[in-house]
Amino acid sequence: METIFGNLQGLKSSQLKQLQRLYHQRIPGDRITTPDFSQRLAAISTEVNQPVCAYINRRGQVIRVGVGTPRQTQIPPMELPRYGAERLSGIRCIATHLKPEPPNESALTAMALQRLDALVVLNITGTGFTRRGGGATGYVKEAYLAHLTPQESRTLITSPAALKVGESQIQSPSWNISPPLGLDDLAEQDLVDLVENLEAEFQREFIAQEVDADHDRVLIVGLMTSEMTPLQFQDNLVELARLVDTAGGDVLQTIQQKRSRIHPQTVVGEGKVQEIALTAQTLGINLVVFDRDLSPSQVRNLEMQIGVRVVDRTEVILDIFAQRAQSRAGKLQVELAQLEYMQPRLAGRGRTMSRLGGGIGTRGPGETKLETERRAIGQRISRLQKEVDQLQAHRSRLRQRRQHQEVPSVALVGYTNAGKSTLLNALTNAEVYTADQLFATLDPTTRRLVIPHGETDQHQEILITDTVGFIHELPASLMDAFRATLEEVTEADALLHLVDLSHPAWLRHIRSVREILAQMPITPGPALVIFNKIDQADSETLALAREEFPLAVFISASQRLGLETLRQRLAQLIEYAVDSR
Repeated sequence: METIFGNLQGLKSSQLKQLQRLYHQRIPGDRITTPDFSQRLAAISTEVNQPVCAYINRRGQVIRVGVGTPRQTQIPPMELPRYGAERLSGIRCIATHLKPEPPNESALTAMALQRLDALVVLNITGTGFTRRGGGATGYVKEAYLAHLTPQESRTLITSPAALKVGESQIQSPSWNISPPLGLDDLAEQDLVDLVENLEAEFQREFIAQEVDADHDRVLIVGLMTSEMTPLQFQDNLVELARLVDTAGGDVLQTIQQKRSRIHPQTVVGEGKVQEIALTAQTLGINLVVFDRDLSPSQVRNLEMQIGVRVVDRTEVILDIFAQRAQSRAGKLQVELAQLEYMQPRLAGRGRTMSRLGGGIGTRGPGETKLETERRAIGQRISRLQKEVDQLQAHRSRLRQRRQHQEVPSVALVGYTNAGKSTLLNALTNAEVYTADQLFATLDPTTRRLVIPHGETDQHQEILITDTVGFIHELPASLMDAFRATLEEVTEADALLHLVDLSHPAWLRHIRSVREILAQMPITPGPALVIFNKIDQADSETLALAREEFPLAVFISASQRLGLETLRQRLAQLIEYAVDSR
């Protein structure tokens, strides 16, 4: 039995049967609708005293019937047969309206969200007339034909809700609405000609503004809650945009919302989800990135309503780590972190992954793909954890050997992109990869460094290790997977805490690093704060940093400024750390 969607409360069985009979109607393939079908739809709408929508594919088959407005009965993006900014969905909607007025913005937005071939709105009188033999027939007073149009100028409008937390440019959909038409005039409209011309224009426009096909076209969504300051919120969005860029995506748009608390099902409100979906299909977005961790159910809900892939901040970071890992140890730790992140998110990843049943008879050869995947991932995680434990033991033996030789060790720590690898290269003439990117290097690199002795004129050798960069709210799976690497920090005699003084959020970066260090199972050694990139910082920032951190060292690793002072202070730090052991 064909399904009727929408508000069915109060409908009689005879009315439901009339709605179901609509599925047996067939419209000629080159016509938008026929007078007979339009009158039949209007008659049913008059009888139930509610708007009715019929969705028809290009073969002229009615594929969906709904009681309610186009907004209330719209097809979820994930259920549409075709979806993309360069084409239409292959479905048109014939909708009745109880008031004599043109299509409202809600109906037109629903058309844009579904990328309908066309939207027909039939305005009915609500009274109807009686045919011979009885039976009410709705009277169509006038009809309107609407369709999407390409945005040659790409006009931008500003979202009023976004203005509260910062500028956010949201693209408006563009559409065309006909003057009032009679049913005969409407029936003469050539659907094939209309659709072919529109899709040709959409294709030209999409190609004209298309970026590299290898890059994701990304929409960032930020949610500002009551516990965040506007400055923190904006810093988070800027950082997320840099993460996406580092991962290889192109950020085309940012959408923001301010809420007192997170919506449990979709993070942002229902209206904002519609705005995201509309922006995604208008710009040809293929990836939506949220600025916070999402639960598996939230991801599923959002993907169903938006129609494109949705990921969170953690998944972006994991992707960067997967690209950056070079050594076997790094690849091992990244894979472990990815699998631990993926494991609870398997359920609901498409119908093929859904569980069919539980209990006796569902295991063994007859288990679902979901259970098979879970079992395989669980086994792989166990193997990887054993290998990470072995790696941890191996590094522990290396550290013991160095300690036996009484060579002091220093670990470089700091927020990602603070310049740790650049400093290591400047101090030791190493050739560690450096770039103005987040997490440019993952694998720890240890080099020997000669510094003056703290008390004598002689020189001494120390080991200095470049470690993985930190970031605020470092995902727990990464903390666990990279514990072998992070132990280089806890086992070092002292730390050099490098800070990018040119970054607007440098104070927050210091707090984030200290919070992560406080979570270490072993308390790290004494730390010396080093402010880097002083050549790019303004005088007010320099003055504030000197006042807040009078014992800090100020350098520019790329310009090799202040390195001699750093060596002397490092010698004093090592002497203090060794004496305190």
